[in-house]
Amino acid sequence: MSKVLTIEDDEVTAREIIAELGAHGIEVDWVDNGRDGLVKAVGAHYDAVTLDRMLPGLDGLAIVTTMRQVGIETPVLMISALSDVDERVRGLRAGGDDYMTKPFAPDEMAARVEVLMRRRRSAAPATELRVGDLELNLMTRTARRAGHELELLPTEFRLLEFMMRNSGQVLTRMMIFETVWGFHFDPGTNLIDVHIGRLRKKVDHPGLPPLIRTVRGSGYMIADAG
Repeated sequence: MSKVLTIEDDEVTAREIIAELGAHGIEVDWVDNGRDGLVKAVGAHYDAVTLDRMLPGLDGLAIVTTMRQVGIETPVLMISALSDVDERVRGLRAGGDDYMTKPFAPDEMAARVEVLMRRRRSAAPATELRVGDLELNLMTRTARRAGHELELLPTEFRLLEFMMRNSGQVLTRMMIFETVWGFHFDPGTNLIDVHIGRLRKKVDHPGLPPLIRTVRGSGYMIADAG
């Protein structure tokens, strides 16, 4: 069964979406605020997201922008009472895949969600990630650097996958924590620093140019040393 995340603060609208998608055999998780919606969107697997533009805690533009920044490619249907062209353009440029204005026809909303899910399923997923001489095979769940296999724990693999999907970009501790561990970042913990340290020892062997970099005051990034 396909699964959709609905981030919508209006209960009537949310119930309408849940009922219509449910009639099409689609399971729906509902969140009524932006912050919890973002955590679910980056921390769990969904086939699509319906996203209200105006939300308490964190607005829809910030949510979809953050999703794309951290490598979450789940298709997003933005739904908003803001109907002017500039708002539609902003939503699509931020990373939304489609945009509907309120009030909307429930059957059209469901059809748009189904189109987005079909489009995603037809796209060939990447099976291997590369940064310099570092290779990550997503099918066999193996990693190699300069021809030598790396022994990674499951969390280390997820961490490395997230960094390699966003190579060349600075990843904050909050982004790493919420994507890899799937819950709110606690600024008092050194969990991320410990895992980055362990991963760095395995990836950046002595004599090899370092790929994992600390960006002081911001977070971490991985980039080709060349």
